[in-house]
Amino acid sequence: MTDARLRRGRGSLAFAFLVQGAAFALLVTRIPAIQDRYRIGDGLLPLFLAAVPVLAGLGSLATGGLVRRVPPSRVLRWSQPAVLLSLLAVATGRELWQAAAALCLFGLAVGALDASMNMLGVSLQRACGRSIMLGFHAAFSLGGILGASLAWVGAYGRLPLVVPCLPVVLVLGPAVLAASRWYVDAPPATASGEERSARTAAVPFGALAPLCLVMAFAYIGDATVANWSATYVQDVLGGSEALATVPYNLYMATTLIGRTAGDRAVRRFGAVAVVRGGTLLAAAGFALVAAAPGPWTGMAGFTLLGVGLCVVVPQTFAAAGRLGGGGSDAAVARLNVFTYVGFLVGSPLVGGLGDAWSPRGAMLVPMVLVLVTLVYARSFAAQPDRYGGPHERPRVVDVGRGGNGL
Repeated sequence: MTDARLRRGRGSLAFAFLVQGAAFALLVTRIPAIQDRYRIGDGLLPLFLAAVPVLAGLGSLATGGLVRRVPPSRVLRWSQPAVLLSLLAVATGRELWQAAAALCLFGLAVGALDASMNMLGVSLQRACGRSIMLGFHAAFSLGGILGASLAWVGAYGRLPLVVPCLPVVLVLGPAVLAASRWYVDAPPATASGEERSARTAAVPFGALAPLCLVMAFAYIGDATVANWSATYVQDVLGGSEALATVPYNLYMATTLIGRTAGDRAVRRFGAVAVVRGGTLLAAAGFALVAAAPGPWTGMAGFTLLGVGLCVVVPQTFAAAGRLGGGGSDAAVARLNVFTYVGFLVGSPLVGGLGDAWSPRGAMLVPMVLVLVTLVYARSFAAQPDRYGGPHERPRVVDVGRGGNGL
């Protein structure tokens, strides 16, 4: 596999992550507008919101089986347009059944898209011989900022729900489909059927379980910020309505910055040290939020959370890809399900504890769950993937695997 092909594959995949980040942000930031458009009652809304991650989990599991017959690049190539078209359908429909159908399609397609994107990311990381997964997730964060910004313009200008979606669907959609011809599957098409079967073979759940817990707990933390940061700053810390919109933006911005710089940190210090450091920063962020005397201190806590949590998820995917010696698409697909488990559990868990106990006390629960990552930190230490600097594996290991680096 040539360096030029790897560079094109890396660039096209990063673009896919960016487009997915924009599409996801456009949906989640306009939930109130979607609720108004379809006249979805407060009692029915949680069912709609829960259905999306449940279906996404099913889509991810289905992808784990599908890639035994077709390469992940093909799943990604056609699931991404399905996500964008379902987003457009949500924005243009009129009847409740149309919203339900569009959200079902969105959930299933997102599961397939997320799983196949991370499969290709793990494969490219192995082929390049150094840590690059954080860069892909940085592109997702950048796309999230783009999507959230378009949603803000639409809300501020009181524009129809479809207007902010059009640049993503009509401009980025065809562009990412055109770029999909450069996706790189690994092992390459010339690899033996035995090698391909090894990548898609089922990984014992006992080996994957620690990473599944880490992923779920990381997304519980992420869901806490996404769903409760604004309410917490306004109702608990006494911030204004305008100030309450700032914490999530800070969180997204620091996530982008942390992921952009994170690959260099992994190359220099190793994945274990980076994950441990990120875990401690995230826990400190939750503690600061829980103890904050005012909104500005609380926002500093949410900023720490972004810096800490941003490194955990990409490194967890990378660790899952190393299981079984050389990575496993099946492991990535199964692990991806737990992103939705965490997202599904996080919001009601923190909200329920806040009502039954106290909002400040509720923030300590995701803090404790995130700290569990320290127990399993050694799961990130597989020697074949200690990229960069003193942690980089000998290049002779890559012979026969297309590992020419970038």
